[in-house]
Amino acid sequence: MDLPPFALDHWLSAYDFATPPIAYNLASSTGPRWSVAEICALGDAPLAIDDVVLSYAPPEGSAALRAAIAAFHDSEADRVVVTTGSSEALSIFFCLAARPGAHMLMPDPGYPAYAAVAQAWGLGTRPYALTRETGFAQDVDAILALVDGDTAGVVVNTPHNPSGSVMPRAEIARLAAALAERGVPLLVDEVYHPLYFGDAQKSAAGIPNAYVTSDMSKALSLPGLRMGWIIAPDAAQRARIIDARSYFTISSSPLLERLATHALEHSAAITDRLKAVATVNIAVLDRLIAEADGKLQWVRPQGGTTAFPWLGDGRNSRPLCEALAAQGVLLAPGDCFGQPAHIRLGFAQQAEGFAIAVERIATALTIV
Repeated sequence: MDLPPFALDHWLSAYDFATPPIAYNLASSTGPRWSVAEICALGDAPLAIDDVVLSYAPPEGSAALRAAIAAFHDSEADRVVVTTGSSEALSIFFCLAARPGAHMLMPDPGYPAYAAVAQAWGLGTRPYALTRETGFAQDVDAILALVDGDTAGVVVNTPHNPSGSVMPRAEIARLAAALAERGVPLLVDEVYHPLYFGDAQKSAAGIPNAYVTSDMSKALSLPGLRMGWIIAPDAAQRARIIDARSYFTISSSPLLERLATHALEHSAAITDRLKAVATVNIAVLDRLIAEADGKLQWVRPQGGTTAFPWLGDGRNSRPLCEALAAQGVLLAPGDCFGQPAHIRLGFAQQAEGFAIAVERIATALTIV
């Protein structure tokens, strides 16, 4: 299969890895950056990594790492399988669900890799629409209305990328139960858990018929570890996932697993810093929207690290994003998500200079 161009990553890579790099990255969906030294220094005793033997790790991940992941989700270690980022977790889920003529239900807008990877495994894709009018909510009844005998699985993402909407755990449980009656598995992508701006939500881990995927890249702000996981609803499915992981990538790096375990054991320090940056920056966005006189509108995020505002006159946002990139402010144009009037705006990575970047956005809105 010819994979479609990954428009979002092409846009991000063109600027984030440029020389010199972009000054204010508001396109990123991660949190504030950490160095290896800062991670090793977390806790009462510095983490030592010079004794790590660079061999294979178990395909399911080390016992210590799985225990730390389970604690993060209030789950059980024997349900966890470590993966190379959540991307591999998604690929495994789609691979194991695939069958001739089947399709996967997924949110629209949503993370572009959902559709591309599902199609790479021979699955059709059927979007369920998230709209401004409903606050980009993932609605149980609307999803179930699209399920039929060819539905191989359903994906929900909460907090949602790019809108920041949140699906309450009780609704996830209702959806998972209804899907179980039809023999359809549910995947819950939780890479932005536990960053919420309203009522905090428990992880969906432990809900029958729900597979939970997450990683160290988004809420845990450590994308360079390339560490993810999938939490299976039962032992039989976990065994199939371990086999798939063994075929795909064999194992993680023991060095990265050691760092990831230490980070997860001190995850409160990482997520506290994330929430502090996000809380300050979302207040700056509140002022931007309030003073934009309708030129920029949004549904305020309920969680996660991104917002999905749109230009009030409905025009394509790419020229605005290109103009701002030339001024050192990186946003992601909405056409990367199939919604050209929108912009994905990340507000959790830029710990310094965020207000300066937003001032440039406000000025650009009056010109372009």
